[in-house]
Amino acid sequence: MLKFLVPGLLAVQALLVYSVSSAERPPALPQLSRFPAEIGGWKQFREDILDPEVVTQLKADELLSRSYTESSTGTVAGLFIAWFQSQRGGKSQPHSPQVCLPASGWTPQSTGEMTIDTSAGPIVVNRYIVVNHAERAVVLYWYQTPRRVVAGELQAKLWLIADAFRDHRTDTALVRVVVWSTEGHDDSATSAAASFARTLYPMLREQLPH
Repeated sequence: MLKFLVPGLLAVQALLVYSVSSAERPPALPQLSRFPAEIGGWKQFREDILDPEVVTQLKADELLSRSYTESSTGTVAGLFIAWFQSQRGGKSQPHSPQVCLPASGWTPQSTGEMTIDTSAGPIVVNRYIVVNHAERAVVLYWYQTPRRVVAGELQAKLWLIADAFRDHRTDTALVRVVVWSTEGHDDSATSAAASFARTLYPMLREQLPH
């Protein structure tokens, strides 16, 4: 049933969003390159270079790919943000990590959701444990709009329709946090990723268009 529901929902979403696109008021670009180099106890140590082909496929209006390190533990967290100014007609939309990660050779070992309490309120995010040969990582990701954080892909598409009618804008960001792990240490990697996301989310709310 789900395999028939998703294409149908995408078609309805595209039609409804397009129907209000003439009145759409896309916000200005957020200039993610100016995002702070320090997030709580985490400090940027590298700007990660994205493959030009990947950038072309993503069709995002703003991209950020960085690595931060926690000075007290040396833990590294990878931060990826893809921001889309408009999803008119469905031509430019976030690519779900559920599709992108397996396509890049990563196999999910565990999937689910978790709640992170932040100073700006609790958020529900996706939590993936993925492996690629000898590599292992904990991945947290969510969809962030001016009004809310959404974990589920279908839920994000439904809210997109509502927000397009109410706000006349369809901008959204895919936010992904990755912390490397090893067998038996997923809990500590999850804790580190959640700690990073806990501080990141309120800052990102201020940086992205309101």
